[in-house]
Amino acid sequence: MPSKTERNLRLALAYLKAALRYAQSAVLLMAFGTLLAIAIWPQFGGLSLVLAVLAMAIIVGLAQLLPPAATMRLYGGRRPEPGELTDVQKLVSELAGRAALPRTPELYVIPSSLLSAFSMGSGDRSAIAVTEGLLRRLTMRETAAVVSGEVAQIGMGDLFLFAVADFVTRFAQALYYAGLALVAVNVWRLITHEDFVSWWTVALFILAPTLINLLQTAMPRQSAFAADRAAAFVTGDPLGLASAISRIEMPRGQVWDDLLPPVPARKVPLPSLLRCPPPAGQRIARLKALDVPPMPPLDVQEGPRISLVGVGPIEMRPRYRWPGVWF
Repeated sequence: MPSKTERNLRLALAYLKAALRYAQSAVLLMAFGTLLAIAIWPQFGGLSLVLAVLAMAIIVGLAQLLPPAATMRLYGGRRPEPGELTDVQKLVSELAGRAALPRTPELYVIPSSLLSAFSMGSGDRSAIAVTEGLLRRLTMRETAAVVSGEVAQIGMGDLFLFAVADFVTRFAQALYYAGLALVAVNVWRLITHEDFVSWWTVALFILAPTLINLLQTAMPRQSAFAADRAAAFVTGDPLGLASAISRIEMPRGQVWDDLLPPVPARKVPLPSLLRCPPPAGQRIARLKALDVPPMPPLDVQEGPRISLVGVGPIEMRPRYRWPGVWF
């Protein structure tokens, strides 16, 4: 039984971590709002500040209110049919109970051969997406470890920060397309001898995804280490998570990918770059050094590789999908 001082220290640490997540969310919002205001200032003057604040408010509203199912549809995710993937759904339910989540996350499957998983929503309304490639190629022990990591992210309250990053990324990509459209407008106005839209506006719109992604890559990834630790405690199996991490390769592409149409987002199979974890070697080293207390064993049974009905080789091929989704 921890002492009162230890409990107070843990509570203070939890508040500090929550404050850090909200601070990161604020930095992303302010960066996007500032970029937007500066970009449209030549066209709208002081009204650009109002429009920037409005855009930031919309992002916060979407991050808090948009149902996870709406985002899952962007990735072609679907709920398993009754009787399908019962072992995985049972796994999600058991891990949610171990992590003391208020509600079991909904499970979605994405038709992609990439090995990836991510979570959406909040503690009382959340969803976990896993790709078919992950279900086919990882063992059930490794799948349990990956799912436990997403459950840990939900329990730690990281999803609001991730949602803000996701929508900031999408809005920045929308600015990119607007920038390309304005290039066409300026070419037409050159022919018709009309006044140009400010090239400053055009340049910042086109550079928006790159600038936002550079900011996200510069942000600390300590929450990923905390999620790994929490996942190891939930499963009692840090080596299972280490094994899964060693098999999942996260394609990141190059910085200049964001300057090429159609905004491939560096071919990252996640809603935003902020979700990209630290290097696998660092995570595996920490997991192997982790001292995990004994936990009741998970009821994990290995079986044949999963093949979902109706998913063919074309849908399984990783590719760009509108709007700015690579899966």
